[in-house]
Amino acid sequence: MRRALLSLVAAFAVCIGLPDVRAEAPSPPRDRSEAVKIIADMQRIVAPNGIDRHEKVRIGGIDQWVSIRGNDRRNPVLLMLHGGPGWVSMPTSWYFQRGWEEYFTVVQWDQRGAGSTYAANDPAAVAPTMTPERMVADTEEMVTWLRKELGQKKIFLLGHSWGSYLGMEIARRHGDWLYAYIGIGQMTNMPESERQGWTFAMDEARKAGNAQAIRELQSIAPYATGAAPESLAHVMIQRKWLDQFGGMVYQRTGGDAESAAMSLSPAYTDSDLKAIDTASQYSIEKLLSTALTVDFSDVRHLDCPVFLFLGRHDHNVSSSLGEAWYGNLQAPSKRLVWFENSAHEVMVEEPGKTLVSLVAYVRPLADESTDNARPAPAAGAGAR
Repeated sequence: MRRALLSLVAAFAVCIGLPDVRAEAPSPPRDRSEAVKIIADMQRIVAPNGIDRHEKVRIGGIDQWVSIRGNDRRNPVLLMLHGGPGWVSMPTSWYFQRGWEEYFTVVQWDQRGAGSTYAANDPAAVAPTMTPERMVADTEEMVTWLRKELGQKKIFLLGHSWGSYLGMEIARRHGDWLYAYIGIGQMTNMPESERQGWTFAMDEARKAGNAQAIRELQSIAPYATGAAPESLAHVMIQRKWLDQFGGMVYQRTGGDAESAAMSLSPAYTDSDLKAIDTASQYSIEKLLSTALTVDFSDVRHLDCPVFLFLGRHDHNVSSSLGEAWYGNLQAPSKRLVWFENSAHEVMVEEPGKTLVSLVAYVRPLADESTDNARPAPAAGAGAR
């Protein structure tokens, strides 16, 4: 016992005699540039067979920006179609996407008229092409390019909100291109969704005794009646109060946190960030009113597996209508996953459950498929 105590004392003496080799606490970032460097280093792809490309691709006659990231080039490709129209997901993907990249090669794409793609082109020249038909054609071209560029016969396609319109059109026309289609904030019967969203906002306004909200919502009633597009001014009033009462982001008043997170994106330059709001407004003015007339009620069959990730509290695009549409759908396989603590921004509101759901339910379809190609490494060009 005495010998053991002496040994312990000696060891302690040696330890306290050593210099303190611990690193000093790092200084907090002083500006956006320093904060972005920290995030970029944390999300750096270090796996030997990884891929990290950020580049312009010629799609639909204009330059369009993509980000392609993953730990293993042999993983299946997952293309995410952002919402809006014009509300890019590339600059917030640093927050929700990093785990996905261990299981998929994830592609973020700034669509025509959005984000970095807006900034890379003359808006006046692009304006005549800002139509739903051209956006669907762009999506077809992008999927075709990815399949060829990354050497995979099939990919996964994930559409969020407006992106779920584009995704559904690809799934309807080219189911053989897809391992599966995944819809988040899935657009189904949009005129009815708009009416239900107005009712939600009015009910919440009355519960809160918010006279201004009641007055403004009443000023646009009856809202979204008939088949004609609702005026953009009326849509903005409905969205203003729907967002305020948590219909877009559960238990939050709108998407301010997500907007702020965009400023920390390693994928975006200062000029890209400045263009986000302008690009979003540009796309909304060209596409939103028409988009809100979309009705997929008659789509009862798709030739690829289908997943819906629905936020229980989504009133921006009605999740209850999404559930009803799903109930009538026939597909090779299908699954609905409810996110009980989410509204419209599922991947941001519940990123852990989104990752687990993608890995547990979606990813195995690529392993089971005879079309699961293993691509050779591809060199990128134009990266920044």
